[in-house]
Amino acid sequence: MPFVIETFDKPGHQAVRQAHRPAHLEFLQAHSHLLLACGAKLHDDGQDLGGGLYLVDLETREQAQAFIEADPFYQAQLFEKISITRWRKAYLAGECCL
Repeated sequence: MPFVIETFDKPGHQAVRQAHRPAHLEFLQAHSHLLLACGAKLHDDGQDLGGGLYLVDLETREQAQAFIEADPFYQAQLFEKISITRWRKAYLAGECCL
């Protein structure tokens, strides 16, 4: 069953996000087989809000925790808070999964 991982950056850490973004993107590419979706959260004007959302196809909370802890953003101590929530796919890419 998939998990939603929501991250919230520490205030004033945009420079940390930018410095580690290339390694973060490499991490996502290496783990793309686990990603149902992911991306940064944005303000309405398109500016970075400071955090992200991941939908990962993993079986356990422990796997989800290990996944986010392996992310270069986590290792750079970018995040102030992380939320991990189990998620049931009802619809994905316009298709019913029930």
